[in-house]
Amino acid sequence: MKIKSVGIIGAGTMGNGIAQVCAVAGLDVVMIDINEAAIERGITNIKRSLDRLIKKETLTEAQKDLALQRIKGSTAYADLKGLSLVIEAATENQAIKEKILKQIDETVGKETIIATNTSSLSITQLAALNSSPERFIGMHFFNPPPLMALVEVIRGLQTSDQTHEAIIAMAKAIGKEPITVKNSPGFVVNRILLPMINEAFFVLAEGLASAEDIDAGMKLGCNQPIGPLALADLIGLDTCLAIMEVYFGNFNDSKYRPCPLLREMVAAGYLGRKTGRGVYHYDT
Repeated sequence: MKIKSVGIIGAGTMGNGIAQVCAVAGLDVVMIDINEAAIERGITNIKRSLDRLIKKETLTEAQKDLALQRIKGSTAYADLKGLSLVIEAATENQAIKEKILKQIDETVGKETIIATNTSSLSITQLAALNSSPERFIGMHFFNPPPLMALVEVIRGLQTSDQTHEAIIAMAKAIGKEPITVKNSPGFVVNRILLPMINEAFFVLAEGLASAEDIDAGMKLGCNQPIGPLALADLIGLDTCLAIMEVYFGNFNDSKYRPCPLLREMVAAGYLGRKTGRGVYHYDT
């Protein structure tokens, strides 16, 4: 099965980024969100992202125009009918994702592959809620999708070989490098990355070093392009906390205990770049 059209549920950072990648690669895209304002914000962010690529001379004005023409914004799930693939890219909340995935399942035909962009939730568990679990799969893009090459392709216990092969081929067709991962909380990258970020918060809370020096140490000492605390701000502290809570709940291992400082900052609404304040302050 060759994927020619894609539905994206969610016009936020991940959703509009995935939509952009697919449209630039020549796929027709339907991007759905709860209201027109959310869709307009998503389209605006795509235009800004494409303009940055033009400035870097990696995209032409003509390619930008063609990509935008391929993206249709909508608030109606009915517009998903007939698409090859639908990717759920909502916030990392199981109840919200389950509600959305149920709506997708009730709308599309059995020939449509359904994927979730979850970074930590069980693909097997989510697939079990689907009327055709063999066509369900995890497709985890990394932030920001237009720049990050990796896509984790996660098979649930029920995922068919045909579904897996179609998604691997599609990921390569849109210029990504897919890796196949077994179903487990956090999969591969976040299973390693998030505990490191969480430990950076413990180090910060204990006053061992300033946030700037913690990040500088990891950049200069481990050759990381961005420090763990700055990366947490980019990901969103609420997302980091949600993922750590999934690990802690699933593994029942104290090494995954979320740092109390991380919890407190999320409770205060200091969520990172998207709120203008996290570990660091940002212009909004």
